[in-house]
Amino acid sequence: MFVELHILQNFAPSNLNRDDTGAPKDCEFGGYRRARISSQCLKRAIRACFREQGLLGCGYLSSRTKRLVEELTKRLVALGKPEDQAHRVAQAVVRGIGLRVSNEGLTEYLVFIGEKEIDALTQLCDGHWEQLSALGPATSGRDAKKSGKEALPSDVADALSHVLGGGKAADLGLFGRMLAHLPNKNIDAACQVAHALSTNQVSMEFDFYTAVDDLQPEEQTGAGMMGTVEFNSACFYRYANVDLDQLSRNLDGDEELARNTLTAFLRASVVAVPTGKQNSMAAQNPPSFVLAVVREGGLWSLANAFVRPVRADGQGDLVQNSIRALDRYWGQLTAMYGGGGVAGKWLCTTEDDVLEHLADARVGSVDQLVQKVSETAFQTTGARGA
Repeated sequence: MFVELHILQNFAPSNLNRDDTGAPKDCEFGGYRRARISSQCLKRAIRACFREQGLLGCGYLSSRTKRLVEELTKRLVALGKPEDQAHRVAQAVVRGIGLRVSNEGLTEYLVFIGEKEIDALTQLCDGHWEQLSALGPATSGRDAKKSGKEALPSDVADALSHVLGGGKAADLGLFGRMLAHLPNKNIDAACQVAHALSTNQVSMEFDFYTAVDDLQPEEQTGAGMMGTVEFNSACFYRYANVDLDQLSRNLDGDEELARNTLTAFLRASVVAVPTGKQNSMAAQNPPSFVLAVVREGGLWSLANAFVRPVRADGQGDLVQNSIRALDRYWGQLTAMYGGGGVAGKWLCTTEDDVLEHLADARVGSVDQLVQKVSETAFQTTGARGA
């Protein structure tokens, strides 16, 4: 069973997701230049929303970090362990997992690790403190990983091999994990998130700005600083889907947690906004259209509704015409492929009289949409598994 999410969101002038030159990310689609927000940026905003709005308990969330040794050290010190010993033990344990750690105590790459997995590592260090604190200083250089594993007592090494199991972390279950040196600890993502693309053709704009030195003598003229910032304004089509069967597997079959995770993901996807240049632009624009579909299979991205860029015209503005284009494309797909496998669809929108093929799916609010999706998705999943 799958849940699809289709969102249309029109942003005021902004630079929400920058490339290596500081310009808003973009790409070519349908032969036209489009604004783009990367999937990584959207997922980061969603994960941040989980915490900020308390959509999921902290125990069911994860951190992406190179500072696992530092975090373990802090927790061990909080338990009353000497800091120098705590750092040495934490470093030995992280290397014992199979992760490479630099002399500065940083892992070789960012590790996506659940809160409960960090708790388990802390408890393991505390429970085997005498054995671990008796270890010599960690070996540096290329042999650090190997020597760290060999130095650990066999019972500790065995316990470590069972720690990285996901810890029923909701965001880890959604977005997955890849550990280059520990492929058996990888987690397949239950969620796919597309890059957001503008429904309209865009061109880059430049804001030339100057800043005045407040303490500059009156007889002096000119700016204390000047520069340029690139930005654009676009109506984005956003698409994501969640494989509920994979999500349930990632969460050890906990259906209640899977339901809460789906609900949190839907809510966060609607309200989360990337933070790039927001202090300068304040593009806090909520979506104008949200469509959710529960289906058995045959996933549909509706991006091709916008192969021909949408424009404002006598029929409507950019948002209204984007909704019409998506609605029309849904009608074309269902006419060609049928609607089999769709268990339900619901949408809410700020616009009136713009729907033809999806009019019967309209509900009054995001709350109603989330409730309908959750009820249908898990009722159908439960019936199929019975």
